[in-house]
Amino acid sequence: MTPAMDTKPAPLFYEAGASWYWVLAGPASAATMLLIEKSSGYGWQLLVPLVFLVLVSGFVALQVKAARVHTSVELTEQTLRQGTETIRVAEILKVYPDPEHAGSAKEVEQWQSARALGELVGVPRGRVGIGLKLTERRTAQAWARRHRHLRAVLTPLVEERVGPAEPDLAGSVDVDDDDDTGSQW
Repeated sequence: MTPAMDTKPAPLFYEAGASWYWVLAGPASAATMLLIEKSSGYGWQLLVPLVFLVLVSGFVALQVKAARVHTSVELTEQTLRQGTETIRVAEILKVYPDPEHAGSAKEVEQWQSARALGELVGVPRGRVGIGLKLTERRTAQAWARRHRHLRAVLTPLVEERVGPAEPDLAGSVDVDDDDDTGSQW
């Protein structure tokens, strides 16, 4: 008899959102306070460094936990999870190419103004958006710190199901024949 196997699929791409190493700021602040007290002639007083240890470690741990919940990314063959929102890969019809003018605010691609996946208002700081065309004429932005790696893993998953995108006359890539203007008629 074999033990029960975990049926959760292995992630193809994963970002934790934040590192627990940041919590070491608490002990570092406590050690710094101890050294300041000792160098200023007060001796080894433990109350203030202990307060720094508890407060800084607690606050930073809370921030790290929140970042690990709200800015983590996980891609499996069936799902893409961005923070607390999960969508099926089957809902993704197209992965838009990188914008040609990434730094220019004048020429923004249509998908760059779409809502970001996850419960956050926009693409989290330090991450880069990836345009996705979804079912039911929806557009959204996936995001990641290592966005090129996420795009490289996600694009073949979509293309093996939908088929490779055909370039149109304007040089952009479109999977279906509808226009991407957002109008339904």
